Amino acid sequence: MASSVPLAKKFFAELIGTFWLVLGGCGSAVLAAVFPYDNPAANPLGLGFLGVSLAFGLTLLTMVYTFGHISGCHINPAVSFGLWAGGKFPGSQLLPYVIAQVLGGVIAGGVILLVASGREGFALTGGNPLATNGWGAHSPGGYGFLAALVIEVILTFVFLLVIMGATDRLAPGGFAGVPIGLSLTLIHLISIPVTNTSVNPARSTAVAVWVGGDAMAQLWLFWVAPIAGALLAGWVHRTLMASDTVG
Repeated sequence: MASSVPLAKKFFAELIGTFWLVLGGCGSAVLAAVFPYDNPAANPLGLGFLGVSLAFGLTLLTMVYTFGHISGCHINPAVSFGLWAGGKFPGSQLLPYVIAQVLGGVIAGGVILLVASGREGFALTGGNPLATNGWGAHSPGGYGFLAALVIEVILTFVFLLVIMGATDRLAPGGFAGVPIGLSLTLIHLISIPVTNTSVNPARSTAVAVWVGGDAMAQLWLFWVAPIAGALLAGWVHRTLMASDTVG
C-alpha cells in the first residue's frame, strides 16, 4: 500500500504525524504535567509521568491508524533508519522522511512555545524547559551521560523490534498500532527520569531548537543513540528473519 503512494504524500503524512506526536507528547509535558502551576507540590490535576507517557503512546497509536497506510507512520528518524537496516524501507527515501519529521516536529515545538507563552509567568527555565532531553543537570533524575546513552540505545533497540515484529506479514493484521503505541508508553514510563525520554531525534530537535543553549549542545546524543539502537535492531530482525527462512 504505502509503497505505491507518491513520495510527496508520504512527506506530508510524516510531517503531520510528527507534528502531532510532538504536540501531544511534549505539549502534555509542558502544559499539563503539573497543575496548578503555582503549587506543583499539590498537583491534583496534573498528568504526571504516567499521563505524559500515555500521551506519547496515544499520539503514536492514533497516527499509526491515520497515516500508516500512506507513509508507514515512521514519524521518527530512528524508525526510518531501523526499517532501512531491516530491509523494510528504501534508502532513497531516508532523507525526505527525516526532513519531513524534523520539520513537523519543529513546527509543533514552536506551537507549544507560543501557547505556553500565553500564560503570565511562563519562562524557559529549569532542567528541561519545553520538555527538552538531556543528562547531568538536564536529566530529571540527575542521571549522567553513560546512563543516558545506554538507556536511549536499548529502549530504541527494543522499540524497533516491536515495530518490525508487529508489522511483519506473519503478525496478526490490523493490530500493529496497539503494541507500538503501548511500547512507546512503556518506554516513557521507564526513562522519563533518566533523559526525559527521546528515542526519537525529531522529537528532541523539535524543542531543543526553541530553547537553545545546553539543549542544543546535548542534542547530538539524542540523534546518535536512538539511531544506533535502531540500526542494531534492524540488523537483529533481519538476521532472525533470515534464520526463519532457512529453517
